[in-house]
Amino acid sequence: MKTDLSKIMSVGGQSGLYRFVGQSRNGAIAEHLSDKHRTMFGFRSKISSLSDISIYTSQGEMKLQDVFLKIKEVLGDKDAPTSKAPVDEIKALFQKAVPDYDDSRFYVSHMKKVVDWYNDLKANASLDFGEEGEAQGEESSEDKTNE
Repeated sequence: MKTDLSKIMSVGGQSGLYRFVGQSRNGAIAEHLSDKHRTMFGFRSKISSLSDISIYTSQGEMKLQDVFLKIKEVLGDKDAPTSKAPVDEIKALFQKAVPDYDDSRFYVSHMKKVVDWYNDLKANASLDFGEEGEAQGEESSEDKTNE
């Protein structure tokens, strides 16, 4: 099963990742990836889709999906170090996976979030991602049908 990162969300102030379930009158309904508990988040919640997140590199920005794939290349089937691991271990992983990350704008706190998200996706979803182009192509054909 492929994971669609546009449906996977990070919510400010909440731990873990959520899968978007639907929209309610007052916000969004989401399901926690690990325990499948459904929650409603209001419009004031800071919700970010993982497909919209990038990290800074010396060449510009790199989409989070590409970062996850680079980490997977380095680690193989092993888990990433947790956010509680020594800072040197986390930095060493990013120096191998994304050697040109911009250390003046991509901080250790960001790295910790990325490794936790990586481990959460690996355990509760999949690191095999759906193509954005496929989803956009489906939307385009629906739009054409409605016209």
